[in-house]
Amino acid sequence: MKTNGARFLENLGIAFELREYEVDPEDLSATAVARKIGMPAEQVFKTLLTTGGPSEYVFAVIPGDAELDFKKLARAASHRKAEMCPLKDVQPLTGYIRGGVTVFGAKKAYPVFVDETAILFDTISVSAGTRGTQLILSPADYIRAAQAQAADLTKDAVRTSIPEVHAR
Repeated sequence: MKTNGARFLENLGIAFELREYEVDPEDLSATAVARKIGMPAEQVFKTLLTTGGPSEYVFAVIPGDAELDFKKLARAASHRKAEMCPLKDVQPLTGYIRGGVTVFGAKKAYPVFVDETAILFDTISVSAGTRGTQLILSPADYIRAAQAQAADLTKDAVRTSIPEVHAR
């Protein structure tokens, strides 16, 4: 299925693969999408629309198994704060519905910040602009096409191991 995201990349001459999957409206999580398309969750990036205040919108693109650190995003975007954009505003602002948001072909070109871990992979997956279709492309091509800035955007992993106790 040809999507706005695919058309956007074609117009730039950027190579990509479209990968379709069956949508479960009850579970639109990136980890579920990753399972369905056969990629690790840390390689499937979710696109979140955030706000730093009135008319201050920013896309945050983070690994599917990670949680956005709003303070880190605010620093990267030079905003005083950052929070999720209300869900009711996402479609009017981007043209896309939850589970199908992409930076490509959005109604307005908001600044894009992608988590720095994207460059660790040969390819990453992002929404193609509709539920049920993902774009697979190189992180460098994504960053170039999205005019994105790479930054540390995710909460640090919680250490689950017990600290080593040193005997005397």
